[in-house]
Amino acid sequence: MTTNIHRERVQSLRAVMQSHQIDALIIPSADPHISEYLPIYWQGREWVSGFTGSVGTLVITQDFAGLWTDARYWVQAPIQLEGTGIELKKMTQGHPTFGKFLAENLPSGATVAIDGAVLSVSESTTLSEIFKDKNIKLATESDLLQSVWHERPALPDSPIYPHGELFIDESATAKFAKVRAKMSELGADHHLISSLDDIAWLTNLRGSDVSFNPVFLSHLLISQDCATLFVHQNKLNDAAKAVLLAAGVQIDDYDNVSKALSMLSGVLLIDPAKVSVGTLKEIGGLSVVHATNPSTVFKAVKTTSALTHIRQAMRQDGAALCEFFSEFEKRIKESVATSELDIADMLTEARSKQPHYVSASFDTIAGFQGNGAIVHYKATQAYHANIKGSGLLLIDSGAQYYNGTTDITRMAGVGDISDDEKRDVTFVLKAHIALAMAVYPVGILSAEIDVLARNQLWQQGLDYGHGTGHGVGYFLNVHEGPQVISRTAPVLPERTLQLGMVTSNEPGLYREGKWGVRLENLVATIPAHSTEYGEFAKFEDLTLCPFDTRLILPELLTAQEKDWLNNYHQKVHDELLDLVDGDAKAWLIERTQAI
Repeated sequence: MTTNIHRERVQSLRAVMQSHQIDALIIPSADPHISEYLPIYWQGREWVSGFTGSVGTLVITQDFAGLWTDARYWVQAPIQLEGTGIELKKMTQGHPTFGKFLAENLPSGATVAIDGAVLSVSESTTLSEIFKDKNIKLATESDLLQSVWHERPALPDSPIYPHGELFIDESATAKFAKVRAKMSELGADHHLISSLDDIAWLTNLRGSDVSFNPVFLSHLLISQDCATLFVHQNKLNDAAKAVLLAAGVQIDDYDNVSKALSMLSGVLLIDPAKVSVGTLKEIGGLSVVHATNPSTVFKAVKTTSALTHIRQAMRQDGAALCEFFSEFEKRIKESVATSELDIADMLTEARSKQPHYVSASFDTIAGFQGNGAIVHYKATQAYHANIKGSGLLLIDSGAQYYNGTTDITRMAGVGDISDDEKRDVTFVLKAHIALAMAVYPVGILSAEIDVLARNQLWQQGLDYGHGTGHGVGYFLNVHEGPQVISRTAPVLPERTLQLGMVTSNEPGLYREGKWGVRLENLVATIPAHSTEYGEFAKFEDLTLCPFDTRLILPELLTAQEKDWLNNYHQKVHDELLDLVDGDAKAWLIERTQAI
């Protein structure tokens, strides 16, 4: 597909806008469930612009087109937008949001269109507030993409199935009871959930409507004495129906949720960041209370049983990574032609041999040399590098197993690695270790510990544009909240670190056009100690894979940092030794030697 096609699609939308007397069109990266990763049917922003990142909002007027995205994509976006006529707009402090940009540049009384089916209640409120001083109308009644996207894919129709009795840590009935108790605290008679990970967790069902995320398209309406799952019913097998029946959940068609809401009275609880205005278009006499979905907080705190399963999934993943890295290094040593595309295939081959493997948990990021500086880089047939010569290779990958979700980033060296490259790897490792060694009060705001990692880089005048950590689901989405370790994330009371949470630790450093560095483990929040000053927690490293010590400058590490690294490698050695053999075992033993 050429960039001329994307320019033509923008022009086609402008013609439709003119016929509807629309001054500006907003196309967000969202669906009716306000998901991060979307079924193809709702990937309209990508279809129009050609930009493939997971975060981005496209704005089109008659004389302007711009894409707003965050720092992860500031290298990637200009490449993909070249020739489209679409301008990159950076989402960062000091730059206007797309809403403020429109308010500043549109005339008073203008009309801005956005499909209400994919507009969250909270974003609608924000835009309406921004637009009110200039009397700008926010039109949410229609989806203008339908007029130009003639070959739009159908909605996904994948089967829905039970998670599996062996891996279920808590019954759906118990989970519903916890949510209903919270509803009572908030004075709610009913609770609408549209976020797919919450629904999958509550019902103990899984699907594959979204690539890499084991979720299914649905809405869930909970009342104190009943619950209804709105879903395409042909997707439910008998086992899934039995799970719902046992939990007292009725089944209705996916498209009937708005009609069902119109027939209710009383107080409705919603998460305004996770429900669309289109879904709420017929709420009749219901009064609405806003709060984070109770299930979001509940599922973030893994049970003892879930953590046991997750630890085993990490061992399986670690064994697969030993096989992958030993094979990768052998190929490089023997000059076997290897590209960035081959990395994903090799990882899938190694992981698929492990028990309970389902799929990758996201598109593998394998960036060699300058491609590693593109934070969410994805190699394609049209654009990828061959791994030859000398340079750093950043590999960010993960898997879905029935017993856990994994996410890991490691660096590999090819050929001669310069001291400048090793210096960057070492300082990112120091940042990683600083966070890994943290002790903090239970319930601390997760954003408050971001500085522990960044300080190691700030001291050198270095930094990175993305967050340091995100929550991870239990055979669910690889990105889940509410916790997020990021100094730029909005401070919300539920974004605390609680015992049982699983979070990533992934500082980075990026030299545009040269190399990128990121080192990531998943960690669990576990008890540290209890004193008269309160309860304190620490991180347990769940991920099991060596850091390549050939890529660091040991003289830059303190004695404490060396101890941490050696202890971590001893743990990796002990946990994985009996799970690997042959070249993989030899690789494990060599890479876990103390420094």
